[in-house]
Amino acid sequence: MIVSADERTQIFRLQAELCKSLADPKRLMIIHALREGERSVSKLAEGLGLKQSNASQHLAVMRKAGIITPRRVGSTVYYSLVNPKIAEACDLVRGVLADQIQRNQSLAGGV
Repeated sequence: MIVSADERTQIFRLQAELCKSLADPKRLMIIHALREGERSVSKLAEGLGLKQSNASQHLAVMRKAGIITPRRVGSTVYYSLVNPKIAEACDLVRGVLADQIQRNQSLAGGV
């Protein structure tokens, strides 16, 4: 796929915005929880040990970034990932970090 310099710049700008919206451990935990399927705000809060208001704030950031999508049933709002690839991307980064930790431990053990 060939993209113009302007399109490439826009893609990098959007990528930076997406990464900023993921730059919180609680949001990453929400993504991890949503990989199993949609969850209500109350179930997410309960499962992650968050106050419901705090979970709602994080969900609003993620919704604005286009990471999650809501579905209302009566007074309950359920959230799901817009694209499962976001969870795969988070897994990849976590794997890189686990490799770094292992490598650092190996180096520390060899000193």
